[in-house]
Amino acid sequence: MQDIKGVIFDVDGVLKFRSQVYPGAIQTVDGLREKGFILRFLTNSTLNSRASLATKLNRSGFQVSADEVITASYATAVYLKLLKPRSCWVMVERQGLDEFKEFAQDTQNPEYIVVGDNRSQFDFEHLNQALRLLKKGAKLIAMQSELLDNSMGDLELNVGSWVGLLERASGIPATYIGKPNPFAFELTLQTMQLSRRQVLMVGDRVETDIRGARDFGLHSVLVRTGEFDPAHLDGTARPEFIIDSIQELLNLL
Repeated sequence: MQDIKGVIFDVDGVLKFRSQVYPGAIQTVDGLREKGFILRFLTNSTLNSRASLATKLNRSGFQVSADEVITASYATAVYLKLLKPRSCWVMVERQGLDEFKEFAQDTQNPEYIVVGDNRSQFDFEHLNQALRLLKKGAKLIAMQSELLDNSMGDLELNVGSWVGLLERASGIPATYIGKPNPFAFELTLQTMQLSRRQVLMVGDRVETDIRGARDFGLHSVLVRTGEFDPAHLDGTARPEFIIDSIQELLNLL
């Protein structure tokens, strides 16, 4: 751990959960800054842009710049820029859609269908329209792969569930961007200008945060908060360290 110079935080479940900031979270972030660590905030949120999430964190008492935030919607927009698409249909709501302003939106003949948390628009009409477009040759991109989410209170279907439905029905495999997939980690690491061995991922979900970090070659810490499930520790993606509270991270480092 003496080589660690940067820390990547998951947000929901690590720093806060259901709009409540965890005790010691703000002090931990501030303390790491004072020690000179480079910090990033990597989340699978698709409803937030990096600017809107930074604003929300700052209103909660953190000191975070938008440049330090990587949301799944932002990472997907960066990926799309590399593809230079003719057009796309971006299926996402709220501020997450702000990340895609520069792309030509086409719901009739898009080159790419890009799926985030489309919430009220995941209905019979829109899902069938997406299915037909995929059958006609559109390509499928998923902002992230998580199946379920309860960070807003009640259990909900997450992006991966809706994309999985379209994949199975159309026979078209999706390209996934957010954690645990490598693109999100590669993008975050590029902004830190550190090597993989110098970076620590802190998360509450084994299958996204810890597995993604391990597969990408980052160090990892699992926090027993948020959506942590002890049953997931029976798998192969075990963290290097497990802590009960984000407050313990300063002592670990």
